Amino acid sequence: MTLRPEDRAAPLSAFGKPVDAVWLEIGFGAGEHLAWQAANNPRVGIIGCEPYVAGVAKLLAKIARAGPSNIRIHMGDARDVIEALPAASLSRVFVLFPDPWPKARHHKRRIVQMETLDGLARAMIPGAELRFATDDRGYLAYALERLTAHSALRWAAVCAADWRARPADWPETRYEAKALAAGRRPAYLRFIRR
Repeated sequence: MTLRPEDRAAPLSAFGKPVDAVWLEIGFGAGEHLAWQAANNPRVGIIGCEPYVAGVAKLLAKIARAGPSNIRIHMGDARDVIEALPAASLSRVFVLFPDPWPKARHHKRRIVQMETLDGLARAMIPGAELRFATDDRGYLAYALERLTAHSALRWAAVCAADWRARPADWPETRYEAKALAAGRRPAYLRFIRR
């Protein structure tokens, strides 16, 4: 289940069986989204990055029950994986409800930084999709500013409904459920690698 250092250089062969594509989920929390994607996309290898032991343990429990073999886990900073991935190796990236680090002095800790987006753009194939969700309005504005400014990414939204409704192949996470229960409306952004 663990993503080995050598797997980062050849992600298509990291899953013990042939896969057609590789996806990356950054900060998978308890892993409900990642496990759902793995179960519903068996020909896709999914790398999940999460620095917290509790989240990794919850995902491992889900894997033990459901048994998907198309998941590899990196317990640590996703930027280490992004740096090591070969160019044009990812077909989809998920950044769902990341820690907003709301204090201005902590904004440098946010995962959506131009340097991180540069690394993701390098690792994404043309046409690959980056999905980002947040219920924090401050982080939404911050992320939109950076995502729309990045020359390798194109916002897929055509109308307001495109970011107000979660796509059918994007299952609810517990963070999303908490936001909705608290009356906060999440935004669901999709960007395409040019």
